[in-house]
Amino acid sequence: MHLFRLENINKSFKNGEIEEDILKGIDLELQEGKITALIGASGSGKSTLLTIAAGLQPSSNGNIVFDGYELNTLSSEQVRQIRANHFGFVFQFAHLVPFLTVEEQLQLMLQVANSELSKKDQKKEIKKMLELIDMFTRKNAYPSSLSGGEKQRVAVARAIIHKPKILFADEPTASLDSKRSKGVMKQIQHLSQRYNISVLMVTHDQDMLEYVDQIVEMRDGKIIEYKYNK
Repeated sequence: MHLFRLENINKSFKNGEIEEDILKGIDLELQEGKITALIGASGSGKSTLLTIAAGLQPSSNGNIVFDGYELNTLSSEQVRQIRANHFGFVFQFAHLVPFLTVEEQLQLMLQVANSELSKKDQKKEIKKMLELIDMFTRKNAYPSSLSGGEKQRVAVARAIIHKPKILFADEPTASLDSKRSKGVMKQIQHLSQRYNISVLMVTHDQDMLEYVDQIVEMRDGKIIEYKYNK
């Protein structure tokens, strides 16, 4: 089932008097519980496409359809609510709040997503999530005491604690060494399967592609090839 669809997405920027086309007629569908990787050389439009898909910047034209809603027809507040409740975000760096503990990072996300769970049930969900990523014993730790891999695992858990329908990940393993990169990617794969979360991920790391279901290669603002791992 296709949960999310991009239809004829174009994006242009003004560079002085010249208008540069960054994305040129992108069509892309995400399936529930599957991981899609965007690959391609720097400047091919991957991150621009990701941020447009996530509602973080507008396209020049085209449609974005999520769960039957055309995001382009919604108000900015309606799009914000969809982002908060149904989308999760992970970036190259963890961007954890420095004065919050690991447990408090996840509590904050539940507040942002307007979780209807009671405080007691929120505690249970956080405990379950931290056990899944093998971080429960570090629940009271602050980011300054965590390794790079631990920070990124917490960032992924924070992005998924509210059970979003889609996780958008922009180079989530780029700042990590090979061993920690695989650990984080295995975590993303496991949580995606466990909670039926679709993932759209930008990566330059070919080793991460063994964990994805669909590989979409971009060049010069266009999709040039689709590959399927499974």
